[in-house]
Amino acid sequence: MAVLDRLKVMLPPPDYLARLAAGVDISTSGIKIVLVKPTHQGLKLTNYADLRLPAGAVDGGEVLERAALVEVLKQAKKDLGFSRVNASLPESKSYLFETKSVGLDKETWRTAVEPHLDEFIPLAPAEAAFDIAAVGTEGQETLLAGVGYARRVVESMIAAFDEAGLDLAALESETFALARALLPWGDSSTVLVIDVGKTTTKVAIIGRTIPRFATTIGIGGHALTLAVQKHFGVTEEEAKRVKAERGIVPGPGNEDYLAAMLSTCSAIRDEISRRLSYWQTHAALSPGHETVSRAILVGGNASVRGFAEYLEGALRIPVATGNVFSNFARPEKWLPPLDYDASLAYGTAIGLALRHYAP
Repeated sequence: MAVLDRLKVMLPPPDYLARLAAGVDISTSGIKIVLVKPTHQGLKLTNYADLRLPAGAVDGGEVLERAALVEVLKQAKKDLGFSRVNASLPESKSYLFETKSVGLDKETWRTAVEPHLDEFIPLAPAEAAFDIAAVGTEGQETLLAGVGYARRVVESMIAAFDEAGLDLAALESETFALARALLPWGDSSTVLVIDVGKTTTKVAIIGRTIPRFATTIGIGGHALTLAVQKHFGVTEEEAKRVKAERGIVPGPGNEDYLAAMLSTCSAIRDEISRRLSYWQTHAALSPGHETVSRAILVGGNASVRGFAEYLEGALRIPVATGNVFSNFARPEKWLPPLDYDASLAYGTAIGLALRHYAP
């Protein structure tokens, strides 16, 4: 098998045989798509796109205007030349849970968990879709991490891809996909992932590449933009430029501006700190859990100057912006077509595209 796997990398078959799956990350504001291909030097990003969605097409993880979403997917299929996809499901609509089961395989565990599903998620079993993954053992039992969704959320997404004429290979929680992009394969550490988007900040604790806790905070980078707009009385585009240049770094004559920014940053910080503190003092004492050793910043607003240092002072663990190309060809062999700051917004889409390559 090792020889055959090597041949697939060294002599990759044509796309129509390999049926490579694009990573498609759908959010309220738009769709991010990436295509990945194996080469003799390692995995490489071959194409990407950031597409806007009409207002109201997707809101809070729910597909509200399927026709509008379908049209954007159809155009992307035509422009980028893909037909098979791994797509995201929103963290905000997910229910993470943990349990234990006897047995040695996934089907046995699923059979054991399903009758008790309503003990873990607030949905009747008939209304829920779920999946599980092994995260360790305790005596004769296997420790399991699971994720559940309302069946209607899953079915509406499946219907959109079906109408767009796309072969949906997998639907996956965005938190699981993001961990696959950020953590080098084989990394078994427990880390805090902070995904700072436009309107929300997603927080997840990842252990052995599996999400063990996740939540969504209803404040994102756009709130920082609005703070700059209000302070200087400028347009949104000008505020974005000022935010990128100044960040939250102290400077001469910067006091009023910094106070305006920190009023928003502190709200994000406090929410993250509260959840991390609980994990470090309580949850990590449970079997199969470990304390968080570091934090990774990712997302379209993760690169705000001084933000990592600001969080590090409050969380008391190292905080750094992530590398969504951790599992790609080495830098001396290949340079990504995306610049570093822009790449931080593509973590989930990249993780989805990596699904069939991960060990």
